[in-house]
Amino acid sequence: MVRAAYISCKITTRNFASNRFSIRSMSGGPPSSSPATADLCDEHVLSPTRLAVGQPGIFSDYGAVKRFHGRIETVRCFESNPLVRKTLSEPGQGRVLVVDGGESMRCAILGDLLAGMAHENGWAGVVVNGCIRDSSAIANIEVGVKARGTHPLKSIKTHMGERGVTVAFAGLEFNPGYWLYADEDGIVISETELHLPGSSL
Repeated sequence: MVRAAYISCKITTRNFASNRFSIRSMSGGPPSSSPATADLCDEHVLSPTRLAVGQPGIFSDYGAVKRFHGRIETVRCFESNPLVRKTLSEPGQGRVLVVDGGESMRCAILGDLLAGMAHENGWAGVVVNGCIRDSSAIANIEVGVKARGTHPLKSIKTHMGERGVTVAFAGLEFNPGYWLYADEDGIVISETELHLPGSSL
């Protein structure tokens, strides 16, 4: 009886931590409504929609949502994330926040608190040109998160950075208002919203 109670206590504590942001449903979350990047490339790579494909092997997936898309919003910052927090505290309206952290591998500019905020405020995903932390917790949050890697050290809060500017990395230019599509295969960007034949998107 003592052992059973101990196990129950451990499970309850773990579940409390994983439910910090009301993340996954019992069914594992809703199915993704985003098109696969491979299908988009097959359909649009030769079309005049100016589809651009990111360089491979740069980003890993950390959020519970692996396939996501939306209009781009941008933040440029370096090892300081107050503007990331401010942006994600606003209604996301299905957008994707692209954070150019200057490829820094010395600290994280996104953690589970900000990923949870992104989920709660309706952001489709976050792409970080830098590091995140709290990766095990972020893996259970229903939001897309791509980053170069992980780092346990949090960022400083000394400068804001810039918002709504064009940023460039991974062979792509991320322009505010353009459309970003992401999944396990990579990142695709288009000036206009993309559709697949027979899709209701």
